[in-house]
Amino acid sequence: MSEREHDPFVLAAEAASAIAEQTGVDRHDTALVLGSGWGEAADLLGETTHALPADGIPGFHAPAVVGHVGTIRSVVTPTGRRILVLGARTHFYEGRGVRAVVHGVRTAAAAGCGTLVLTNGCGGLNEDWTPGTPVLISDHLNLTAASPLEGATFVDLTDLYSRRLRDLAREVDPSLEEGVYAQFTGPHYETPAEVRYAKTIGADLVGMSTALEAIAARHAGMEVFGISLVTNLAAGISPVPLSHDEVIDAGQAAGPRISRLLADIVDRV
Repeated sequence: MSEREHDPFVLAAEAASAIAEQTGVDRHDTALVLGSGWGEAADLLGETTHALPADGIPGFHAPAVVGHVGTIRSVVTPTGRRILVLGARTHFYEGRGVRAVVHGVRTAAAAGCGTLVLTNGCGGLNEDWTPGTPVLISDHLNLTAASPLEGATFVDLTDLYSRRLRDLAREVDPSLEEGVYAQFTGPHYETPAEVRYAKTIGADLVGMSTALEAIAARHAGMEVFGISLVTNLAAGISPVPLSHDEVIDAGQAAGPRISRLLADIVDRV
């Protein structure tokens, strides 16, 4: 393959072009990546005018995780804004490489999105955050030993997760708390020792997504808003063994409430 065919930004531009061609929408304003528990939010944002199979768009793949949908949706809000809903998240542990993990983010930027909303289901390190608690992400710890940036690409991450957008979220729900999210590689859950380590170095939340995507979004010039759903207490804190079924169940139980919350927040973004 040529160098051009290897270029992840060329692939993102091709994906954005395919989305524009198949939807008839030249430009989107905001992108959403919907993680475990957050899927219902898309239906509350406005009218879904197009739902595209993700694996039919260059660079995208069918989701590998139960609970994630495999579509890319174009939603028009009552005010006429266009939302690109990315339901086909590629996780680092799938082994497709970091470029694949952040392809959706780069596609959203190429499609015109100036704001990226990242959501996830995660483990909580604060015992007061019971399963079903939404928590704003104020910062992250990237514990994957990887970066979506290649070569001498130096990007300031000081204010990666927008304070402005967190303040807007608190206008919707003043009770929202915030914390630092630590991305581990997965797919195994963290050990109790790893959870203690994460807490010691400043984490409040642990999961397997989000940080790499946020870095790519900042590089692309997007404003980033992150919000986690605590689906379980982390290992060593939880009194029961961890399981993906627990994550799914917590997401389903909290789904209507947090989806309404997210839709109301996105309406202000």
